[in-house]
Amino acid sequence: MSLRELARQANVSASFISQIENDKSQPSVATLYVLAQLLNVSVDEFFGTENGASIAESRPAESSFVASGADPTTAWRPSEYANRISVEHPSHRPHLDMAAGVVWERLAATPEKAVNFMKVTYAPGASSSDAGSVQQHEGYEYGYVLAGEVEITIGGEIFVLREGESLGFDSRIAHTLRNVGTEYFEGIWFVHGHSH
Repeated sequence: MSLRELARQANVSASFISQIENDKSQPSVATLYVLAQLLNVSVDEFFGTENGASIAESRPAESSFVASGADPTTAWRPSEYANRISVEHPSHRPHLDMAAGVVWERLAATPEKAVNFMKVTYAPGASSSDAGSVQQHEGYEYGYVLAGEVEITIGGEIFVLREGESLGFDSRIAHTLRNVGTEYFEGIWFVHGHSH
């Protein structure tokens, strides 16, 4: 697919796609899902991996379950399960910076394509969609609020979740997340069952 055709189908400009490729602009969450669907890739592939290795080939940089006092940078030892275990230390966690102050941090990576497990951060006023638009995609989403508050519009219903509250919903229903508070919103998000 050409860059112009991708832009046309994503309903954005070709120059915007080029700016994303060159790290000069960031897409919204909704645009990211559209691009993943059009390119027939998992959203997880946008996180990339260190040294260009695939998710299955990359080994965890650190281990969070090491003996007390051990150096976490040297504690992980390859084993027969190396391709089936993912440990992400906060200092090495792959992340995506998106438009309007939205950041996704991958919490674990496995070869499973239909899963995204991440910490999400929204600056005050930040939204998952461009003004007036919504997103929908295959799968189910589950979220837990760590700090701040988030307004989630699902279909025609609006939910405002605060610290300690959680929800789950069918992602095929049009939805938008927006930080309506004055503090940063942080949450743990799990998207399962999407096909791209």
